[in-house]
Amino acid sequence: MSAKARALRAAGVDVISLALGEPDFPSPPEAVEAAYQAGLRGDTKYPPVGGQPALKAAVAKKFLDENGLSYAPDEILIGNGGKQLIYNAFAATIDPGDEVIVPVPYWVSYPIIAQMMGGVAVPVPCLESDRFRLRALALRAVITPRTRWLVLNFPNNPSGAILERDDLEAIAAVLRDAPHVLVMADEIYEHLTFDGRRHVSLASVAPDLKDRILTINGMAKAYAMTGWRVGFCGGPQPLIKAMTSIQSNATSGICTLAQAGAVAALATPAAGRDAMRDVYQQRRDIVVTALRAMKHVSCAMPEGAFYAFPGIGVALGKTTAKGRVLTDDVAFAEALLEEAHVSVVPGSAFGQPGHIRLSVAASDDMLREACQRLSHFLDTLG
Repeated sequence: MSAKARALRAAGVDVISLALGEPDFPSPPEAVEAAYQAGLRGDTKYPPVGGQPALKAAVAKKFLDENGLSYAPDEILIGNGGKQLIYNAFAATIDPGDEVIVPVPYWVSYPIIAQMMGGVAVPVPCLESDRFRLRALALRAVITPRTRWLVLNFPNNPSGAILERDDLEAIAAVLRDAPHVLVMADEIYEHLTFDGRRHVSLASVAPDLKDRILTINGMAKAYAMTGWRVGFCGGPQPLIKAMTSIQSNATSGICTLAQAGAVAALATPAAGRDAMRDVYQQRRDIVVTALRAMKHVSCAMPEGAFYAFPGIGVALGKTTAKGRVLTDDVAFAEALLEEAHVSVVPGSAFGQPGHIRLSVAASDDMLREACQRLSHFLDTLG
């Protein structure tokens, strides 16, 4: 959808793209300056595969201060964004036929990477009526002797769902009965929680399970550093060692200048990060209020991240003003782009047909205009 939007823009069409999950804020100036100074110092040689000691120390401090988790340097790995860490973990652990439980809706790469390793992605539905939260009973029903991983991505992309402490305690109780299951807790959106909610790490809720939990995070979302490609994780030393070996033979260590910038960003006051979160909450309110006033749309309130994930199932089967039949959510997204010039992502990409994902990481004016276009598009369906 992003590529199609770019092509239309190149042709002179006024397209509003809400397809990318990327902050529209600049990276912290402290990070930029630190990277620049690192370059001037000549810090441009091959780095340690697992990460610079200074960044590992900063990550250890972050995990301890913000998540109540204690990790030694050999329990931390720095990767080229969170995605490489997911890849490393699955590559190091999945044998053909191993199952990876992925709550639905899910970020697109989890099942794909699992399948690349010969694994089997096992979806577990999270209901819109239940604010897309993973429930313990649903989890218990899909665990088998072949289950290797459970992926937890909360706050969730694309739904914005979060898990409260009692949700995590119930999930932990299920996991205690399944000691063969590892947990990948992707917490990349942890600081983007709304309405006074606070993210809680599973490893802090259930410290007895810590040696089975890989906690992944990074600089992309909360620090607006997507292009820097700095992810980090904490987990059991044997797993981190295996993941580091994978990384050694794939990419080696990550950019030294980016690591220097990440050290500086992690040391910045939380006020800047919180200010971004507050803006995202205001934008969420603009978009969800508009969506709930539209025909043919339902929308659970996102509790975190920076997306809205409305249901458009009622609109499917209808015909657009230009005569296109909306056979599914993919056709809906394509018609919305071609006829209303708004780019979104179809929900089927996230395992949830009948929905679309809108990023609220755009200006208030752009979001209002996009909602007006979407509303007109829906109003003219026949």
